[in-house]
Amino acid sequence: MSRPALQWKPVFTHLTFYVLLALLAGIWLGIFYPATAVKMEVLGKSFIEVIKLFIYPIIFFTLVSGIGGMGNLRKAGRIGIKALVYFEIVTTFSLLIGIVVALVLQPGKVDRALLPAAPSSASVGPQTVQDINWIEFLRSNHTLQVLLVAVVAGILLAKSPRREQVLPMLNKVSGWVFAALKYVMYLAPLGAFGGIAYTTGKFGVHTLLPLIKLIGSVYAAMGIFIVFVLGAILRYYRLSIFRYLYFIREELLIVLGTSSSETALPSLMLKLELAGCSKPTVGLVVPTGYSFNLDGTSIYLSMAVIFLAQLYQVPLGTGELISLLMILMITSKGAAGVTGSGYVVLASTLSALHRIPLEGLAILLGIDKFMSESRALTNIIGNGVAALAIAKSEGEKNISLSGSKKIREGSPDR
Repeated sequence: MSRPALQWKPVFTHLTFYVLLALLAGIWLGIFYPATAVKMEVLGKSFIEVIKLFIYPIIFFTLVSGIGGMGNLRKAGRIGIKALVYFEIVTTFSLLIGIVVALVLQPGKVDRALLPAAPSSASVGPQTVQDINWIEFLRSNHTLQVLLVAVVAGILLAKSPRREQVLPMLNKVSGWVFAALKYVMYLAPLGAFGGIAYTTGKFGVHTLLPLIKLIGSVYAAMGIFIVFVLGAILRYYRLSIFRYLYFIREELLIVLGTSSSETALPSLMLKLELAGCSKPTVGLVVPTGYSFNLDGTSIYLSMAVIFLAQLYQVPLGTGELISLLMILMITSKGAAGVTGSGYVVLASTLSALHRIPLEGLAILLGIDKFMSESRALTNIIGNGVAALAIAKSEGEKNISLSGSKKIREGSPDR
């Protein structure tokens, strides 16, 4: 039976086209009119704040209706355990790749005279790993709080005798939220324009030259991780990493412009459901992944530590590298929920090693904005792959990334 031909729409009817156009316009403005470009920051920040309004209700309604309508609470528990085990294994791979690439490419072997002067260590974050604790992590991570409340509410709904009356109401409200999100996403080009224009105008391309090797190494490590590690996971379940990347292309462009993976979280969850993943799987895996599966952040943290060690000519033996791996497996979990917290986690990791000067953090601060895009992109790609892999392991068979009519109709491109 022949497959029906896809009906292609003109490129100017796609949201992707306008987001890409906005990115190019923002870069142009940042290069030629940097003072004006810096003022565009308000567009990027405003778009992020509007999107954040949708994150919590979408997580709540998706998870409550998913668990409540499941009827089998054992499945929800099984998915949660699978997700946590998956996250820890994949995080270990991401840290190992970051360490290996940094040791091979040695981005820290540069002329220190070219780098900006560092302030005293007194101005740099917390001094001990204990400064990042689980109580503070839970208190500051609103996504995780909503996730926990939604899980409890879903379990109570599943056991409630009025479940059949409540579920249609929840699904109806959830539909309204997603409908509102669809129209807000038409503002994505403005958000992407503001974010990239500010970045280019504020820091300038020339400031990257002394540290271009580090930036290139980080991007290379993340590319290796996406293609070979995440690609192998999807290939095991007979899915293509490249088809998946094309499938979430709009979300990737939005993340690229705003430097925040949170801006695409609601849209990513919708896309994964349209691809065939069940609501409970998406609702459990994706929000939890934003707290425990930060692959891009893990790669950056491991490479940043080794970069500073090379910069200050501090040799790290096998035992110290193993210690670094173990420390980052714990402290990287504290890099979620608060903007810029990855920088704080890096400070605490250096303090735990007791060998690398904390002053080196000031060197990374100047280029952190440029590397945040790669971290956010890798994080969102990794969390989507996690949802697809766990959905497949749960026997959800109707998963497709082929761009079906249903998917196109659910996309903001319509």
